[in-house]
Amino acid sequence: MTPIWLRRLGLTALLLALAAPVRAQSFGFPWWRDAQFQRELALTAEQRSRIDAIVQDALTKLRQKNQELTQQEDVLSRMIASNADESVIVTQVDKVEGVRAHLNKTRTLMLLHERQVLTPDQRVKLNKLHEQWVKDHPPASTRPRGDVK
Repeated sequence: MTPIWLRRLGLTALLLALAAPVRAQSFGFPWWRDAQFQRELALTAEQRSRIDAIVQDALTKLRQKNQELTQQEDVLSRMIASNADESVIVTQVDKVEGVRAHLNKTRTLMLLHERQVLTPDQRVKLNKLHEQWVKDHPPASTRPRGDVK
């Protein structure tokens, strides 16, 4: 059984890994379904449908890989707890990090494929919308105390 702290550490690492790449359009919500984004980008029904399919396909893959990551981290935790040989642990760490890298790659490609559905003009507008969104929704760690958004 994996200690709770190690599970939390793994989940935190996964969230950070998933949040890091391709920030230029990662909003954290289905922006293509938002009325304002649809209007400002002039998204067509076909574009929304294609982006939806891209995201759903990627989410299926991400969920599967996340389960695999959890399993590989559990194996690593048991190895560490049993004081396994360092070379065996290093091999397991490589497996864990390989799965984590695959998660990152899948997410990055999802964002790329979303952008490829858009016209060049829409991509420019999306980048501007993202810049504004980031200003309006700063990470909790950078908000002044008492500021609850």
